[in-house]
Amino acid sequence: MAWDGDDYQARFDALAAQGREMHGEADFVMVYAPATVLDAGCGTGRVAIELARREIEVVGVDADPSMIATARRLAPDLEWVEADLTALDLGRTFDLVVMAGNVPLFTAPGTQGALMAACARHVSDGGLVVAGFSIDQGYGLSEFDGHAGDAGLALVERFATWDREPFAGGDYAVSVLERGAIS
Repeated sequence: MAWDGDDYQARFDALAAQGREMHGEADFVMVYAPATVLDAGCGTGRVAIELARREIEVVGVDADPSMIATARRLAPDLEWVEADLTALDLGRTFDLVVMAGNVPLFTAPGTQGALMAACARHVSDGGLVVAGFSIDQGYGLSEFDGHAGDAGLALVERFATWDREPFAGGDYAVSVLERGAIS
């Protein structure tokens, strides 16, 4: 799928201008008090920029050059990496990896296991991976939980929204996964 980062960002800017709350994902992440965050599938950087504003050290990664170009324009002082998340190796770990915006659904079919392995590779022992996505689009929770488990990640909490509404089924889930110590 081809994206236009500026057009994508304009939609969020219009929502913000209407008074819509645009930082639910950042609010969610802040509950866990991370010092460092990898925004995996950062798009135009909306979540990463807000986390940096809240004094979190953040790195944004996205495979789409147009999205990264917009993110770099909006926040040139942040670290933006154009890369395929399924093969990502930044050579460092973070307290928390966040995947907002249906990232597992934009990953090429059949590569979600590699996506989860890459996320696990970038989270410190005891750190968290947080992923929110529509679970009615061909990649559901059973597959997601299986891929997470294969990557050494265990489910800690699951919510229906970024506002922490309890999960009781439905078509969207925000999952919080913890990486155990490497043996």
